[in-house]
Amino acid sequence: MTCRQPLTPVLRQLTRTTSFELGRQSSRSQASSLARTAAKASAASGSRRCFSSSQPRPLKATASVRQAQSKDDFTSTKYPEIKRDERFASLTPDHVAYFRRLLGGNGSALIDGVTGEAADDLAPFNSDWMRKYRGHCQLVLKPSSTEEVSKILKYCNDNLLAVVPQGGNTGLVGGSVPVFDEIVLSLGRMNQILEFDEVSGTLVAGAGVILEVADQYLAERGYIFPLDLGAKGSCQLGGNLATNAGGLRLLRYGSLHGTVLGVEAVLPDGTVVDDLSRLRKNNTGYDLKQLFIGAEGTIGVITKVSIQCPQRPAAQNVALFGLASYENCQRAFREAKSQLSEILSAFELMDEGSQALVHQVTGSKRPLESPYPFYCLIETSGSNVDHDSEKLQNFLESVMEQGIVADGTLAQDETQLRSLWSWREGITEALGHLGGVYKYDVSIPLSQMYQLVEDTRARVAEAGLLGDGEEHPVRAVVGYGHMGDSNLHLNISTRRFDARVEQVLEPFIYEWIAERQGSISAEHGLGLAKKKYIGYSRNPTMVGLMKQIKRLYDPKGIMNPYKYI
Repeated sequence: MTCRQPLTPVLRQLTRTTSFELGRQSSRSQASSLARTAAKASAASGSRRCFSSSQPRPLKATASVRQAQSKDDFTSTKYPEIKRDERFASLTPDHVAYFRRLLGGNGSALIDGVTGEAADDLAPFNSDWMRKYRGHCQLVLKPSSTEEVSKILKYCNDNLLAVVPQGGNTGLVGGSVPVFDEIVLSLGRMNQILEFDEVSGTLVAGAGVILEVADQYLAERGYIFPLDLGAKGSCQLGGNLATNAGGLRLLRYGSLHGTVLGVEAVLPDGTVVDDLSRLRKNNTGYDLKQLFIGAEGTIGVITKVSIQCPQRPAAQNVALFGLASYENCQRAFREAKSQLSEILSAFELMDEGSQALVHQVTGSKRPLESPYPFYCLIETSGSNVDHDSEKLQNFLESVMEQGIVADGTLAQDETQLRSLWSWREGITEALGHLGGVYKYDVSIPLSQMYQLVEDTRARVAEAGLLGDGEEHPVRAVVGYGHMGDSNLHLNISTRRFDARVEQVLEPFIYEWIAERQGSISAEHGLGLAKKKYIGYSRNPTMVGLMKQIKRLYDPKGIMNPYKYI
């Protein structure tokens, strides 16, 4: 792509009202001055980033939305090749009566569209937040205990009633939304934090605990949850495990496959799998909990989780840089790993297109005075302010002297820290405000990661689908993501969902990734969207083994059907 010429390196410190330029100092003295304020920033921020860009809120369908919805909006209509499994029974009033008795007649524990009108209440459970998938669910069950989950699943298995487990419903691939008339099993009432060991840092919690609530609970005790997502205010721990969510802290703390110590889950026949270990070492047989992490509710329902939580860092710094090329982004990442090493906790990449959309939607003043083709947000977290500041000083001097960074800004307190993070975490919400979005959360070798954005943009433009006018369904093609994990979020922002766009994108994107030995799903799983494309990332032997596991644990196929494999 054509890039702007690098600007003279000028790093600014944010104030609450204006940006302060460091003037005509040499690049070394600029970096030293900036780094000296890092200690103040660390002390001021206290490293307690417990905010969210997406607060918990029901996706209540308004009258205008319901009026706009039609039969064409249903997933079953959009994907006519998917047929309802004839083995499954249809819900009857007798089924509803059983569940009502089981849940104690609690009106809030059941939404019944079988024996009465409940379209408004069912709407948020029938649709994803992107409005791309929409099911025909007529019954939502909200158990409050593992025992209730066990009895529900056993009854459904005995009566061949299909079930879709649902947490915060913040996924991107339709994995938590019914396709036909499956029962939605909502885990939101299982939201208790059950225990916490302040010595070992082991947290045990219900699957319905909201991620942000868990992190705030831990913050009060000097610990941090090892997972952080933009949707932290809505997503639930059970769903995080079921999709093996990655998020913003994976660079520092690793994946859930490593931090989860144990799970409690319920199999389709009602069997309770009690593997809720609190131990980091338990080398006795197969590690069966790993089967449920990333299984998307296809072999059972996670009801509780035990997870190792690290100490909350005492010092935290956040900086946002403007860079002239993707090559410079890679160079900055290499330098950050080398010089910041153990205190580097996040390295996020955003392109100019994504930042322009956030600015368009929010109207917020941009952190840097001039636009750049790329931006990197770097977070450091440690226990010693002086130690971290010295490392940061050396890093800033290095990237400026080498001409890697064109411009930048450093947060000096908690308010500014939140402001800088909002430019990264606010991208998803901004895209949602502008219409439909085709989202691809993928892993690609780092050297080629952004090339997919450029090639996709060129392909969409060549098809005549990209432009400023209403006759063009595609508004923009943007890329951002976790550069530290080689995880790209490719987003195609549209004015409306259009079959022509999907035909141009798929399977082109998956073929492009497969040629480079990447993964078609880095974080959000397969769901409905990527089920038929699994062969681009997994060979037939691996897919065959997965299907054997599915048949072993769910021989009747009632758990989250039509998805995954």
